[in-house]
Amino acid sequence: MRISSKQITLLVLLALIAVAPFFFPSSFYYRVGALVFINGLAVVGIVILTGYAGQISLGHAGFAGIGAYACALAPAHLGIHVGLAAILGALISAVIAYLVGRPILRLHGYYLGVASLGFGILVAMVLSNEGQLTGGPDGIAVNDLGLRSVLNDMGLSLTNSEFWYAFSGLTLVVGAWLALNLYNSPTGRAWRALHGSEVAARTVGVDVARLKLQAFVISAVYASIAGSLLALQNRFITPEVAGFMHSIEMVTMAVLGGVGSVLGAIFGAIILTVLPQALTVFAEHEMMVLGLVMMLVMIFMREGVVPTLLRFFRGRGE
Repeated sequence: MRISSKQITLLVLLALIAVAPFFFPSSFYYRVGALVFINGLAVVGIVILTGYAGQISLGHAGFAGIGAYACALAPAHLGIHVGLAAILGALISAVIAYLVGRPILRLHGYYLGVASLGFGILVAMVLSNEGQLTGGPDGIAVNDLGLRSVLNDMGLSLTNSEFWYAFSGLTLVVGAWLALNLYNSPTGRAWRALHGSEVAARTVGVDVARLKLQAFVISAVYASIAGSLLALQNRFITPEVAGFMHSIEMVTMAVLGGVGSVLGAIFGAIILTVLPQALTVFAEHEMMVLGLVMMLVMIFMREGVVPTLLRFFRGRGE
C-alpha cells in the first residue's frame, strides 16, 4: 500500500510530538516545544494563503492579536469562558478578514503586501493606545483555560508546560490535517491554478476574487487561533503579538521551511523558534549568526529547506 504525502506529513508530525520530550533536559523545553507548535499553526495559515493561493500578507500578526486579546477581554466584559472567547476571536477575525480582504485583495504583488501591512500596524496601534480597555503597552492578564485541572482530576497528572505542549501539538496536527485536505480538494486545486496565473484561472472559470478571499479568511482564522493559544499558555498578552516583527517572523518561517509545504512551514517554525535558543552560546553575536544562517538557506535552498531536501533525496533515489 502506497503511503500518500499527506499521511507522511502527519506521521512525521506525530512522531516529532511523541519523541521530542525524550530529549528534553528540563521542563523549559516543553514550553519551547509548545511555542514551536503555536508558531507552526500560524505559519500553516500563511502556507494556505501564500503557498496555495499565491497571495502575500505582511500583517497577519494583526489577526493573532485579535485572537489573543479576545481571550483577555471577552471573559472580563462578556462573562464567557476563555475557551469560548478563543472561538469568538476566531469568528471576529474571520469577519474582519472578509471585510478587509474584499478591497485589499484587488491589489497585487507588493501593493497587496503594503496594504496588509497597514492593517497589521493599525491593529497593533489600537491595542497599544486603548490602554483603558487593553492595558496598553503593559499588556493584560488572561484567565486560565481550566482544562489541565479537569485532566488532573481524571487521573492524568500533567504539569502546566506538559499540558500546553500536548494541547498545542494536538491543535497543530488538526490544523495541518485540514490544510493537507484542502490542498487536493477542488478549492485547493483552484487555489493552485490561481497561484500559477490569475488570467489563466479566470479563463477556465475560476472565481478569482472569491477564492482569494476564502484563502485570506481561512489563514486569518489560523493566525487568530495561534494568538489565542499563545495568550492562554502565557496567561498574559501584550500588543507585541500583533506587531510588525511578528508578521515578518511568520512569513520568514514559511519561506525558510518552504512556503508551499505544510511540513516545510512547521520546519521553518522549528528553525526560527529553536535556533535563537541554541545560539545563545554566541552571546552578543547571536543575531548575526542567525542572520547568516537565514541568508545561506535563502541562497542555497531557494525553495525552502524541506522542498530542497526532498528533491535532493528523490534525485539520489533515482
